[in-house]
Amino acid sequence: MSPQSEPIPDDIVIIGDSAFAEIACEYFTHDSSHEVVAFAVESEFRESDRLLDRPVVDFETVEEQFPPDEFSAFVAVAYTDCNRLRERFCIEAKEKGYSLATYVSSHAFVWNESSLGENCFIFENNVVQPFTEIGNDVILWSGNHIGHHSNIDDHCFISSHVVISGFVSVGRNCFIGVNATVADNTDIGEYCLIGADTTILGDTADEEVYGSSQSELKPYSSTEYFSE
Repeated sequence: MSPQSEPIPDDIVIIGDSAFAEIACEYFTHDSSHEVVAFAVESEFRESDRLLDRPVVDFETVEEQFPPDEFSAFVAVAYTDCNRLRERFCIEAKEKGYSLATYVSSHAFVWNESSLGENCFIFENNVVQPFTEIGNDVILWSGNHIGHHSNIDDHCFISSHVVISGFVSVGRNCFIGVNATVADNTDIGEYCLIGADTTILGDTADEEVYGSSQSELKPYSSTEYFSE
């Protein structure tokens, strides 16, 4: 596994100020060699000057205070607009000259023969089996299984406890919800939304949406149920 082809600066600016940005700061601080020095937000949306005892600066001019030859960056934006917003910030940060950091939890299992791109975030209890390819800007929240010989393309967001079986291809900018399952030898198109607790048994086209229905509401209360 080689998250970065070359060493990047340890001091890091997190792009974003959402809950994900706060979580990313915690993980980078306590489980990596990186030191988070600041957050950057577009001036139109910046609401404060400090977050987690660190400065919050305008993204438009972040390189003036934190030059990219001395600092790296991580884009901590969730799955807004099918991951397009995070993709845009990655592109713009690269255009500013920043190297994009990747985080892999010390409590994740990522096989050595797997490849991993930049601006990825691999939470705890993920299992990434041999011969997988994970592109740039892929978020694997906690507890997923990524099967052998599978490929996850750029700018995907995989929620918790997802099972991606062997020889699966997931197209760019997909979102896969909690507890979803993708059967082996399946190709998922680009920009697909696969909802929570959904099972995919065959190939999908681009921009398709899949979701299981909400569980049926019973016509009695929990008190009535346990009193029977």
